[in-house]
Amino acid sequence: QVQVVESGGGLVQSGGSLRLSCAASGRTFSSYTMAWFRQAPGKERDFVAAISPSGGYTDYADSVKGRFTISRDNAKNTVFLQMNSLKPDDTAVYLCASGTPIFWTSTRIRDYDSWGQGTQVIVSS
Repeated sequence: QVQVVESGGGLVQSGGSLRLSCAASGRTFSSYTMAWFRQAPGKERDFVAAISPSGGYTDYADSVKGRFTISRDNAKNTVFLQMNSLKPDDTAVYLCASGTPIFWTSTRIRDYDSWGQGTQVIVSS
């Protein structure tokens, strides 16, 4: 199992950018699908983006397509989420997750079995 720790959150103005990082431990990082989810106060945890083990396949929530980019560096056991054109609605705790879904990527929470503690992103208007 891969253990993950997120970083890079913070306060940013609407229209700004942030880059989140997720550092993973374990020699088999390159065998896992990695994903970002987010959870706003009082709301359910929502899928944001996922990337296949090799990095060849990616998937995004409609709400972030064209603004967010997920990527990974298997040599450094790290996955990134580049967030551009941020909106106040993007305010949430962003969580990194790893898993082994049947397909290359998955939007389902239950397909991920290792989660980080999250990093807070606040977008001011």
